[in-house]
Amino acid sequence: MLRSSRRSQQGTSLLDVTVSMAVAAAMTVACLAQWDTSSAELAVAHHEIRGSLEQAFSLARARGTNVTVALGQASGAGEHLRVQLPRRIRWGKPAQIPLPPDMDEPSVATRTGEAHPILTVTPRHTALASTWFLNDGREALCMRLSGQGKLQVLRWRRDRQKWVRA
Repeated sequence: MLRSSRRSQQGTSLLDVTVSMAVAAAMTVACLAQWDTSSAELAVAHHEIRGSLEQAFSLARARGTNVTVALGQASGAGEHLRVQLPRRIRWGKPAQIPLPPDMDEPSVATRTGEAHPILTVTPRHTALASTWFLNDGREALCMRLSGQGKLQVLRWRRDRQKWVRA
């Protein structure tokens, strides 16, 4: 009896720890192999654009002048905030992805992703309305900026085959 209680108090062996770590490593490799990094890159692009617009509105209000936000390869005269996107993210909507519900066919934005590559925001929190698309080849974002400066972001979810709010 004394022997069995002594054995249970000794703890785990090196073999137990090694086997546990091997199982954890195998599970990690399996999870990472299935992790969709492009999905994360679309989320980064979404937050980069949203953050740039919020910063532009704050700067416009503080300075009392218009501020521009350059999307993609756009460039323009004067001072503007430049949006940097992950390298796997492309402008435009792939042909296999339908337009969001209740959206008329935007000829330029659908093809190239950019309706207005330079957005101007004002101190009064207004902007030139615009729509643009970003994609990773499988999923897409549709970003709509209203004239009142409200940004609506929809995401095409290929697993659900529908647009959802992002």
